[in-house]
Amino acid sequence: MNLIVAVDQSWAIGKDGDQLVYIPEDLKRFKSLTTGHPVILGRRTLATFPGGRPLRGRRNLILSGSPGFAPEGAEVFSSLEALLAAAPADSFVIGGASVYAALLDRCDTAYVTKIGRSFLGADCFFPNLDALPEWRIAEESPELEENGVKFRYVTYRR
Repeated sequence: MNLIVAVDQSWAIGKDGDQLVYIPEDLKRFKSLTTGHPVILGRRTLATFPGGRPLRGRRNLILSGSPGFAPEGAEVFSSLEALLAAAPADSFVIGGASVYAALLDRCDTAYVTKIGRSFLGADCFFPNLDALPEWRIAEESPELEENGVKFRYVTYRR
């Protein structure tokens, strides 16, 4: 499995139930990498999408223990075991924090957008892959900038 995430310098990924910042170029990259592949996410991450609707062009696999939660166009799994039985190897884990934590050890490639600053008040974090010996940097882009936000793409493998 793969995962894709945007992190700040403290490996924060969110604040108050949303992403820290929206970078149009990064959103295009996200769409390009994940279209045609299943995406795995939690209920709260789905709520941040436009209209709270599943992503088009992707099979949306949602891990949620909320009884009766059944958004149109998505498959909901109440257990990690059931989700793993249905998730193909080319799936992308796309958040949030608890879904990343549950599936990190099942992933072998991580597409990380590293944002060149820290965001005050961030309340969701991703594990620091630089501090985990099993993860290695396979590719790294030069620093990019859009709308005053500096970032770079780093691909990790294990």
